Amino acid sequence: MNEVILSYWPDLCQASSQFCGVFCRVFCSCYDGLEEKSRRLSKIRMIIDQVQTTRLANGLTILTEHMSGLRSVSLGIWVRRGSRHETPALNGICHFIEHALFKGTERRSARQIATESDRLGGHLDAYTSHEITGFALKVVDDAMPQAFDLLADMLANPRFDPDDLTLEQGVIIEEMKMIGDTPDELLNELFHAAYFPGHSLGRPIEGTEQTVSSFDRAITAAFHSVAYAPRNLVVAAAGNVRHEQLVQLAMQTFGDGNNESEVISAIAPAPETAAPILIERKNELEQAHLIIASPWPSARSEDRYIASMLGTVIGGGTSSRLWQSIREERGLAYSIGAGGNTYTDIGMFTIYAGTSPDHLDQVLELSLQELRRAVNEPISAAELQLAKDQAIASVLLSLESSGSRVGALARQEIIHGRRIMPDEIIRAIESVTPEDAQRVAQTCFTTPTLALGALGNLNGFSVDRERLEI
Repeated sequence: MNEVILSYWPDLCQASSQFCGVFCRVFCSCYDGLEEKSRRLSKIRMIIDQVQTTRLANGLTILTEHMSGLRSVSLGIWVRRGSRHETPALNGICHFIEHALFKGTERRSARQIATESDRLGGHLDAYTSHEITGFALKVVDDAMPQAFDLLADMLANPRFDPDDLTLEQGVIIEEMKMIGDTPDELLNELFHAAYFPGHSLGRPIEGTEQTVSSFDRAITAAFHSVAYAPRNLVVAAAGNVRHEQLVQLAMQTFGDGNNESEVISAIAPAPETAAPILIERKNELEQAHLIIASPWPSARSEDRYIASMLGTVIGGGTSSRLWQSIREERGLAYSIGAGGNTYTDIGMFTIYAGTSPDHLDQVLELSLQELRRAVNEPISAAELQLAKDQAIASVLLSLESSGSRVGALARQEIIHGRRIMPDEIIRAIESVTPEDAQRVAQTCFTTPTLALGALGNLNGFSVDRERLEI
């Protein structure tokens, strides 16, 4: 997914990021294309900023955005902690706690949590990323107090029954096995470990069988008490919501906590990246799976919008260079694409392809060809305008979804410490030039920093640094 959308977010693009949010002041703006051949965005759009922010003395942040005309509320609690904040011995504990919070509280059993969630509409969801853990649900507006009570009870009062934790360890170990049986996900984990050697960004979010099996009640409760302290929480809602009501509800559950809990010692600094050439043979696979990676601007970088447009042109959609060259013109792959995984202080651009082992060399060469092309010549005005139109449309369409807006609201608070208005994002997108994109390409796509991973029945496939020359 485009990082601009993830930052309306998130990274992520990874994720991503993922992942990569936007919330709004009253403004009228006419969005005109910057190039002669581009479509002119001439319709005047009014976006009303009804975002309110309250920060409690204990560090808890409460954000709301009122959206007129809705009878629903998207509500969530986000934690400023993810797998990046774990020691090697605790690898996977953020993801483990995310699961364990559904196993019951002092007031509710696991069955009661599931039943109440379904009664409220069945939209309760949770996720763990490298830098954030999130819990969110969407309900009709008059059910918001009950929805908040459910979420807050889960996060603040987990039971962590030892028998339940043992059962959940088994569930997560089965999840690991599923990833091991999914070649693209397996390659992604192996490659991250090689690309971020010795760093928590290189460790799997779900942990390992050894670490997860060690998470007893004492370890789990101790980590939870620090990671889920009020200062690490962001409560957010969008839709037909009253800010004062949500503040009152949040204070009832989290308002008594202080802001003096100990700091988790595993907050890792920016990693030193490697440039691995990782070849993993798995002869039972029908396909060969390929990753090409390079450094990329972070989620906070001033170049993130430029990078997003460049990534879109190279491999961000069905009109992208890679899709057209490899899938449409030659039929060499079903799955082909590219994009940026962005974290707060670092980024990684990846090209991924799944193809026949017989086609792997050709897919690699065509992919490298597009990287060289981006370095050696500016992207065309028409390609850049298409990427801009796609990103701007996605931002504007996201404004119609309370779920998108509340997620963006929370993630921007965590990543940027501020709201980024839609007009600011759109102006940043529109200001990108072909020369900007070439500059980012020349910075990121270099022979010494280019990395490669391949997995499958590779038929003697091999790569050296000389072959990756840009």
